[in-house]
Amino acid sequence: MSVSEETHHADVADLAKFGYRQELRRALGVYSSFAVAFSYISPSTGIFTLYFLGIGLGGPAFIWSWPIVVLGQFIIALNFAEVSSHFPVVGSVYQWTKYLSNRHYSWLTGWIYLFAGVLTVTAVDVTVPIVLIPFLNGLPLGLNIANDLETQRIIAVIVLISTTALNVFGVRLVAIVNNTGVVFEILGMVIFALILLIFYSHQSPSVVLDFSYLSVGGANPLGTFFAAMFMSLFVVYGFDTASTLAEETKNPRREAPKAVLASVIGAFIIGAIFLFATLLAIPGDINKYAADAAAFKAAPPVDIITVNLPGWAAETYLFVVFAAIYVCCLAIQTSTIRLGFGMARDGKLPLGRVYNNVSSTLHTPIGTCIVIGGLSAVPLLYYSGAGLVAIAATGMIYLSYFLGNLAILIARTKGWPKETAPFKLGRWGVPVNILGLVWGGSMLINFLWPRGSSNPPLSALPNITVPDFLANVPIFEATVVAIVVIGAVYYLIAQRGSAMTPAPQPGN
Repeated sequence: MSVSEETHHADVADLAKFGYRQELRRALGVYSSFAVAFSYISPSTGIFTLYFLGIGLGGPAFIWSWPIVVLGQFIIALNFAEVSSHFPVVGSVYQWTKYLSNRHYSWLTGWIYLFAGVLTVTAVDVTVPIVLIPFLNGLPLGLNIANDLETQRIIAVIVLISTTALNVFGVRLVAIVNNTGVVFEILGMVIFALILLIFYSHQSPSVVLDFSYLSVGGANPLGTFFAAMFMSLFVVYGFDTASTLAEETKNPRREAPKAVLASVIGAFIIGAIFLFATLLAIPGDINKYAADAAAFKAAPPVDIITVNLPGWAAETYLFVVFAAIYVCCLAIQTSTIRLGFGMARDGKLPLGRVYNNVSSTLHTPIGTCIVIGGLSAVPLLYYSGAGLVAIAATGMIYLSYFLGNLAILIARTKGWPKETAPFKLGRWGVPVNILGLVWGGSMLINFLWPRGSSNPPLSALPNITVPDFLANVPIFEATVVAIVVIGAVYYLIAQRGSAMTPAPQPGN
């Protein structure tokens, strides 16, 4: 028996300890595991979605939100890396809380995380047009595609259908597309950023120390900076995807934690280079440009690229970014499908037993792929811009991360982990866990903060009539309440008396 066959049999036996048989295909190696987590984070996707918000609120000083957010999220990643080494099953925070807490808490965490993933799929799908439309219009084809909400929605639907189809045809195909896209993103973002930095710098590097824009109009500098952080907050999450795909990864106890941490580090380096280069490439008065971005008179970072680079180079850059965002859509949907599969397999989702069967040929849960694709299309029925969808999605992710970290800390106080694992924090586990909760809790307050820029009231939504008693409810709070209330009704009807999930055998 070869080494790879021995590893496969060991992984199958390990999964059996959790009461599951191997149905998905173990096709992901070290690089693929890293690539899918990196693609979920995808610095180019988040930056291109909310760059206008970051610079429009914070001016050049918003760049400092990047290292702050990455450090905070790396603390979360350290905690998640340890639990992923103990629980190599699909579902991330749902599975971790299932084994470390109780069935009620884990169901709530999984439900919130599932719809956070669905909203994130939608948010990234509607990011594609931000880059694709300028790219297509720049080709010598005489195109003049309108960059309006309806066109963005049509493109998002096409992207969603294609990524759903790719997921249906298996993780191996997803990995090939994803791995290629990561190479595009890493090389493209860095190389073109360095070209901007070397040949098209219009600002002094000291511009990053200009904090004056934070106080424009008598605004509170700290509060403004916290709002400007939303761009960075939208980027740095999803690193737990390497754990979510554990049942399709070879030797996941060892490889998933490495991929979790490497994806955050890689995203930090690439994002920092890109943000610094684009800031310095802004021509003229940078604070005036920030004001134009806030007033939607500028479209960063696309117009920073197109105004500086020759036509062919700008087009190449936009294509690279389009490819990166597309594989981000693919990775996020893959991760959300696996979470849905894990919950439905446990009987925790409506009609899960009906649609959650794994194809014996493709080794994918085809019905779950279609259900997640359909749910991700629902927010497009009413679409008012990528920014609002992104903010709601990000806040939901941070909420589910906080709930997961809370369950892990409580388990630590009761003596977990009792067994060793390839990745362990040892005596640093509790301090890291507490720091993660402090960070996550502070960012939840940031998301809940009612602000016209980052968490506007429902009355601010265009082309919709909101009842008076709901008019002043912020969008993020409304999203959370709606998902939790729907979940509570379903839980009381169908889940409250459900059976406990058996505990894993010793060694976890």
